[in-house]
Amino acid sequence: MPQSAKSFFTKEQQEDILQAILNAELDTSGEIRVHIENKCPGDVFDRATQIFKKLKMDQTKLKNGVLFYLAIHNRSFAILGDSGINAVVPDNFWESTKVLMINYFRDDHFAEGLIAGIQQAGLQLKEHFPYELDDINELKDDISFGEN
Repeated sequence: MPQSAKSFFTKEQQEDILQAILNAELDTSGEIRVHIENKCPGDVFDRATQIFKKLKMDQTKLKNGVLFYLAIHNRSFAILGDSGINAVVPDNFWESTKVLMINYFRDDHFAEGLIAGIQQAGLQLKEHFPYELDDINELKDDISFGEN
C-alpha cells in the first residue's frame, strides 16, 4: 500500500519543515503554509487554490500568504502566492522555485526540496514584507493534511 500523506515525511523531517517555516517568517509579515494530500482530484493548481481559500490564506492583511501544496501519489505539487506577494516577486520566481524543488525531488530528497522552496519564498517575503512591530502571526505554522 502506498504511503499516506501524514507519514510521507518522518517526524524529524516534519520538524525540519516547520523550523524552515518559522525561520522564513522570522523577519517578515508574510505567511507560509504547507499542505499535503495523498491524491489531487483534478488540476493541481486548481486544487492548491481551493486549499489556499480553505486555509484562509487569502485573508491575510497584506495578501502575502504562500502555500506549498503536495499531492504525493500524483507526484505533483504547486506553489501559490497571494496577490500581494505575486505583485512584487520577479515574473519567473515561482517557476524558478519549482525547478529548484524538482532538482531535489528527482533524487528523492523531498523534505530538502520543500525546505529549499520555503527558504526561497521566505527571502522574497523578507525583502518585500519586512517585519513590523505590530505584526501578528495570522495563520498557523503547522503542516496540514488533506482527506484525499
